Amino acid sequence: MKFSVTKEKLLEALQQVQNVVSTRTTLPILSNVLLQANETELYLTTTDLDVGVRGTCEAHVDKEGATTLPARRVFNIIRELPSSEIQIDVDGKNAASIRSGQSFFKILGLPEDEFPPLPKFEGAKVVTIRQKDLRDGLRKTSYAISTDETRYVLNGVLFSFKDNKLTLVATDGRRLAMAEIELEFPRSHESDLIIPTKAVTELQRLLTDDGDVKVSMSNGQIAFDLNKTLLVSKLIEGNYPNYKQVIPGEAKERVKLEREMFLNSLRRVSLLASDKSHSVKLNFSKNNLDITANTPEVGEAKESLAIAYKGREFSIAFNPEFLMAPLRALTEDEVFLDLIDEMSPGVLKIQTPFLYVLMPMRISS
Repeated sequence: MKFSVTKEKLLEALQQVQNVVSTRTTLPILSNVLLQANETELYLTTTDLDVGVRGTCEAHVDKEGATTLPARRVFNIIRELPSSEIQIDVDGKNAASIRSGQSFFKILGLPEDEFPPLPKFEGAKVVTIRQKDLRDGLRKTSYAISTDETRYVLNGVLFSFKDNKLTLVATDGRRLAMAEIELEFPRSHESDLIIPTKAVTELQRLLTDDGDVKVSMSNGQIAFDLNKTLLVSKLIEGNYPNYKQVIPGEAKERVKLEREMFLNSLRRVSLLASDKSHSVKLNFSKNNLDITANTPEVGEAKESLAIAYKGREFSIAFNPEFLMAPLRALTEDEVFLDLIDEMSPGVLKIQTPFLYVLMPMRISS
């Protein structure tokens, strides 16, 4: 196997695939990247047996072939090479000679047949989504994924394909984020799938604002084909909780807020939220919102915002990090906070199909 490639293109391809490589693996082959050179392209594949990524880059191939090399080590070497032109020559014992300018490296690899193949998706259900829409939907929901490993089904994002729309849901039991994407697909493709956190993170890294992503679903696996890159992942087995049950009924009060101003005020006030309760209090009165936090023995903070509010006076407390998370992820200028009373969940909405349900915290008098 022998090929030459530009540093920029090889580095970009390695960056796309190397995040999947596990640093704590008992199988040495899983620390490696599979390199396959044929005709005018170099294919790079990594996997941790749960998530796999295959990328491509243009190369001048003198001799076709394949090998596997330590992914992180190769990445670090390529990044430091002085010249843009790189020649890689692999002998029959999987030893790769890397030349660039005055630099020479020899790296020992493992044979390609030890590398676990990515699953095939023949006869899979296929749905096409605009990359921009999926990227936007995941940005609006993925921060609410649970990190509690005892609640395994919550360690990912629910992809619910129903009624010609894709509903994305993430929850950790204390908050829930949901976004919808209009889609067209046959009824036979309707399904609920849970995509694990690692795959969601990689997918967000790969998605752009241009073109489509082809989603293939079959037998506990899912694949996202983004033209030059393929991401495959096992699905989380189990039934996702009925998220519709936690969405409150009709609100008694709807408060319109300037997203950026509200976020900045919350961030400042939360600096004095106590470590114990970790809450900020929202106090609503006529045309005014006071945001307060206090920590005994430390001090207190308060900011006032002028808002269009005509309802009754009342207070509700939230975890400031949980309240700020959707405000950071959204791009709209205005958000709406729907409230029922002090003890019911608050719901954050925008003009497009998105909502964020947040449980209130007990207010200490």
